[in-house]
Amino acid sequence: MTDPALAIARFELGPFLTNTYVVGVRTSPDCWIIDPSFEPAPVIEHVRAQGLTPRAIVLTHAHIDHIAGIADVRRAFPDAPVLLHKAEHDWLGAPELNLSLLSGAPISLPDPDRALQDGETLELAGVGWRVLHTPGHSPGGVTLVQDRSNIAIVGDTLFAGSVGRSDLPNADPDVLEASIRTRLYTLPDATTVLPGHGPPTTIGAEKRTNPFVRAR
Repeated sequence: MTDPALAIARFELGPFLTNTYVVGVRTSPDCWIIDPSFEPAPVIEHVRAQGLTPRAIVLTHAHIDHIAGIADVRRAFPDAPVLLHKAEHDWLGAPELNLSLLSGAPISLPDPDRALQDGETLELAGVGWRVLHTPGHSPGGVTLVQDRSNIAIVGDTLFAGSVGRSDLPNADPDVLEASIRTRLYTLPDATTVLPGHGPPTTIGAEKRTNPFVRAR
């Protein structure tokens, strides 16, 4: 699934079975924690057991199921900054925007430490990941692409056989389709897609068979 230099662990957490990823490089203790969801104790235990050092908490977007574990992770690793696209800068502290208000358990967190920008490259232990702005499911949705390894961590933009919901507040179905067609479907067919829910897939498989957005 991955380039031999990378180590990516997936944890299904919480009532929505949200994928939280620990992304690392086998030759380094540095890692990222991506989208810490509800009850992230298994993630924290994994990081500690592997002797890893979280260098950032990277968010693909700021819906409740992708941010619910931030407080616990920050208590465990207080030096890890939170990175989130600028379009959702205010969402962590706004339960009506991060959708936690609808759950009956509102979540209000501090603002992110740094804004992610479309086209920038994030470096983890010498390995670069491109940030693609892929809105539609939410305004600040991003995808992280590691070109050498053909891996894309896509949040809730694209799933195996499905796409992210576009009927939520601040979602837009036309923008979502454009993100998939013009940003994700232009990646190599061999690219492994690591989504926010469900199993991995590939860009080629989704272009051929996804019933919601097929390649034209």
